[in-house]
Amino acid sequence: MDGMARPRRLEPEARREQIIEAAIGCFAEVGFGATTRDLAGRAGVTQALLYRYFASKSELAEAVFERVFLGRLSPVWIIELQDRRTPLAIRLCRFYRQYTAAIFTYEWLRIFMWAGLAGEALNRRYLGHVEQRLLAPMRAEIAAEPGLAAPDMEAMWALHGGIVYIGIRRHIYGLPTPEDPAPAIEATVARFLAGLSAEAAPSSRAARPAAPRSARASSRR
Repeated sequence: MDGMARPRRLEPEARREQIIEAAIGCFAEVGFGATTRDLAGRAGVTQALLYRYFASKSELAEAVFERVFLGRLSPVWIIELQDRRTPLAIRLCRFYRQYTAAIFTYEWLRIFMWAGLAGEALNRRYLGHVEQRLLAPMRAEIAAEPGLAAPDMEAMWALHGGIVYIGIRRHIYGLPTPEDPAPAIEATVARFLAGLSAEAAPSSRAARPAAPRSARASSRR
């Protein structure tokens, strides 16, 4: 690397961590068009040294994906979501408070945006993970709730996307958003469940028993 001081010696694991953290910052800032030269410069190492740890930019991007996306998801969230001793609305709000606390960061949201624009398979894998590991169990809990219509997966994505959009407005568009998203989460969940409750309720016409024939005839006179 021209004009760059020789990288100080680190243990292999520490050096690998240094490169991953630098790649996270670089991908968040400029996207997946960053070259290995850019990534090496950001990490303060030579390209040759970077290639000793990661055989390609794709391999480094995979390590970033594991760290930023999958590494922030806790299996405990779903265990708590499926604990039916707690009211459903409380479980859903708790899950989304935990989820947004994990992903509402500059790095997470911008890497997600750049990966989508670049057509990276990482995004499709993550969205598949969200659907199978998060939204499907959540949908099952909602469907099991008495008095609620079972939502389809498109409805689940609408709920999820509406909440995640708070973070997109903050970190992608630079728009003002609530410092604490909890009240917005609670309002969104309440509206979602109210809509499912209305869908499950029979219409007033269907619920009303039919009047006797004689009474119907009298009412028309």
